[in-house]
Amino acid sequence: MQTILRIGTRGSPLALAQAQETQARLMAAHGMPAEAFEIVVISTSGDRIQDRPLSEAGGKGLFTKEIEEALLAGRIDIAVHSSKDMPTQLPDGLELSAFLPREDARDAFVGRAAKTIADLPQGAKVGSSSLRRQALIRRMRPDLDVVMFRGNVQTRLRKLDEGVAAGTILAYAGLKRLGLEHVLTDLIPLDIFPPAPGQGAIGIETRIGDSDVEKMLVAIHDVPTGQALACERAFLAALDGSCRTPIAGYAAIVAGMLSFAGLIISPDGTQSHAVELQGPAQDAARIGAESARTVRARAGEKFFDGWL
Repeated sequence: MQTILRIGTRGSPLALAQAQETQARLMAAHGMPAEAFEIVVISTSGDRIQDRPLSEAGGKGLFTKEIEEALLAGRIDIAVHSSKDMPTQLPDGLELSAFLPREDARDAFVGRAAKTIADLPQGAKVGSSSLRRQALIRRMRPDLDVVMFRGNVQTRLRKLDEGVAAGTILAYAGLKRLGLEHVLTDLIPLDIFPPAPGQGAIGIETRIGDSDVEKMLVAIHDVPTGQALACERAFLAALDGSCRTPIAGYAAIVAGMLSFAGLIISPDGTQSHAVELQGPAQDAARIGAESARTVRARAGEKFFDGWL
């Protein structure tokens, strides 16, 4: 059978699992065989650069740049991403047009020296490359030695086994999609360890105006997830800019009402400003932007300038 849809993705096991979930949902929604789809693996700068934090190498766009170039060039028809890796500004001609139902957004601790962050020995090493996770770890345990930990899930688990660190933090959603829930030693509550905007959600990027593709994606788009992500991405867009301030944000929707909790925190974990706002889910983007204005007013501009 002729390929109908080419799905672009990174080549990590988690990225492939997300592309395969997208394919399976499209097959079920449209009664199409596996042969109608081709998963196209694209190497990104973020995959190749492993020797320094992404914030120093160029930011989130390093995980999407080459995939988006393939999408714009017509070499693929859709791009499947971890939503938390997506910059708030997309290239001209592209849009996020669908989201799959969101997985659990919590972070999971994987410990070797202890089962929880609280129980780690004094001065233990904890590995993470995320500015947000590093700051939240330091807020919980200022005594811990937070070290840079790059690589996919399997690479980070191997580093733990090699003794590079006594523990690390991974997205619970990723562990679930890989069938690796058994490796976690603690699930950290959202109020203690708020997630990155978009965490746990798979986003699908398309060319603007590609109506045939958009019609296919309508059948698998999850509206509440899309509304939650509109809020979280609006919050991030209003704060992120060129700053390197760790940012967390999570929106939940119940009975058409959206509740959002956002946080900005200094990299050393000693200063933070939180915001909570509720409203109708259809006002998601406004709630996110208003939350950003509120937290920016509380923190002051110097808060954002201090970490560049």
